[in-house]
Amino acid sequence: MATILCLETATTNCSVALSVNGSVVALREDTSKQYSHAERLHLFIEEVLKESGISKSKLDAIAISKGPGSYTGLRIGVSTAKGLCFALDLPLISVPTLASLAHQVETTSGVIIPMLDARRMEVYSAVFQSDYSEERETQAEILTENSFLEYLKQGNVHFIGNGIAKFKAICKHANALFIEEAMPSATQMASLVEAKFGHKQFEGVAYFEPYYLKDFVGG
Repeated sequence: MATILCLETATTNCSVALSVNGSVVALREDTSKQYSHAERLHLFIEEVLKESGISKSKLDAIAISKGPGSYTGLRIGVSTAKGLCFALDLPLISVPTLASLAHQVETTSGVIIPMLDARRMEVYSAVFQSDYSEERETQAEILTENSFLEYLKQGNVHFIGNGIAKFKAICKHANALFIEEAMPSATQMASLVEAKFGHKQFEGVAYFEPYYLKDFVGG
């Protein structure tokens, strides 16, 4: 049972949610295609706290979407989260961005593949079962018409995220289901961070870094 401020800045969506006992009680987002994190993140934090009537002193933890995603967006989000943790003496919780994105899909069969745009034909992706258990860890990869074929042959595959436009253009498989216009949001972080808080799965604030996948070099 916790009150947690959730920050999502891995893509162009600047998203802030206040989670109380695993449910979102206030949300602010800028879903435009332009990065606005530097201008709006701190404003959104103040607005969700004001709307909920909860002061910073009543927070139990700060949560951050840790990536992969935009280098600049992740830096801003993590720096803000760590600053709040140090100032308020609060624990830091991190959530994999692709895991949070996968939770926007509700299905009882098939797999979920959240996919974030990298550059050219590159994406960051992971594979989850319909119960959100991880089937394949996050990878950076170059898309081809045969990408994810092993999953498509088995049944429906739900693709979601800002990287799917690239794949939709080259994938014509009947089992490919594309959920368009979806971006990572702080909304889905609420239940995930509540569970982590209960198990005291905290990050070391001083040493925590976003998950950049910087070692990937495309061929």
